[in-house]
Amino acid sequence: MSGVPAIVGVLGGGRMGAGIAHAFALAGARVAVVERDAESVRMARGRVLAALMTSVERATTEEPLEELTARLGFGTDVDAFAEAGLVVEAVPESLELKLDALGRVEAAVGAASDGAGAWLASNTSSISITTLAGHLARPERFCGLHFFNPVPASKLVEIVVGQRTAPELTAAAAGWVAALGKTPITVQDVPGFASSRLGVAIALEAIRMLEDGVASAADIDAAMALGYGHPMGPLKLTDLVGLDVRLGIAEYLQATLGERFAPPQLLREKVARGELGRKTGRGFYDWPTENSQPGESA
Repeated sequence: MSGVPAIVGVLGGGRMGAGIAHAFALAGARVAVVERDAESVRMARGRVLAALMTSVERATTEEPLEELTARLGFGTDVDAFAEAGLVVEAVPESLELKLDALGRVEAAVGAASDGAGAWLASNTSSISITTLAGHLARPERFCGLHFFNPVPASKLVEIVVGQRTAPELTAAAAGWVAALGKTPITVQDVPGFASSRLGVAIALEAIRMLEDGVASAADIDAAMALGYGHPMGPLKLTDLVGLDVRLGIAEYLQATLGERFAPPQLLREKVARGELGRKTGRGFYDWPTENSQPGESA
């Protein structure tokens, strides 16, 4: 058996939640995915099954698709997490949503447990783990597990340690991440952690450069991809992450770290117009289909 918990719960089956479920299923866990309604469940199931099918087709797993899909469960009731050893919250990046979600999860696993219960983790990319833990009955059993998009291709997971996170959870989390075939880094609970703080700083400056007419989006991205060896430029990456997600993180970092993280007006305007990146078909680039190469946006 792999080094992941035997049963893993994932609350939220969007792009990130589906990727997390896919990763744990490939590592040998039984995975329960919970969404808010039947339509969201249908979409989450489709995302996870498509990812598993791709893994089988590309021979990144030796297990047949039937065995992989047999490990999966989907529903709308957090009671599905009753026997989980780990539950990862992957709802949208909103403090209110996450507090509500984590409270419901803790109540479900606590009520069903005759021992310590499940470890809990949030996939937040910027919200304070200590703040989230402050609303839990067992804050020592909670940490951040910040996966990156797209989860199957990403090699990194940030383990975020809150003020009351138990050392044994931090150690266990490093083992889970390694069992997923990814590299763990451990960071303290500071605004933006390590990756979001650096990534957003680069992205915001790239947006300001585009706003100022320094160069085109494609040329700004080429400067970082070819000049500094980044896998892709910051504007294309912002399209993949979601302009609305970038804006939310920037506003949080501005409030906590100062004006150097103030969102550029261009970012605010694009979000207001619904140009959120790949998920809407337009951001700093046009994305006619999910698998097409982007063309630069006006």
